[in-house]
Amino acid sequence: MIEGKRQKQVAAVLEKELNDIFQRLGLTMLDGGMVSISSVKITPDLFDARIYLSFFQVNDAITALQMIKDKSFEIKKELTSRVRHQLRSMPQLSFYIDDTLDYVDKIDKLFKDIKTEEDKNNPKK
Repeated sequence: MIEGKRQKQVAAVLEKELNDIFQRLGLTMLDGGMVSISSVKITPDLFDARIYLSFFQVNDAITALQMIKDKSFEIKKELTSRVRHQLRSMPQLSFYIDDTLDYVDKIDKLFKDIKTEEDKNNPKK
């Protein structure tokens, strides 16, 4: 589904403010690794925001995600105060693990395995 102009604008504002909030609350460094906001997606009615988080070298991403969800009230309160003049109502925030990097690594490994298998079956002369 194609995002509208307003959806993209609201998502950009939320992502910028959330990055600042995460740094202020110390949520960018968790469990021995880094946490970053990879994207924010807004529903067309602007009532729900999906925040996708990327975890780099975090020992347990699920526990780190739960820590962020536990602080979601504090995050939303701070975010509401920052964007109150730009939005009529604050979207409901939902946090998700962005597994895009894992998917890319898995595909890359499959391609390497295929190439290795081809090289093994077709030795060059």
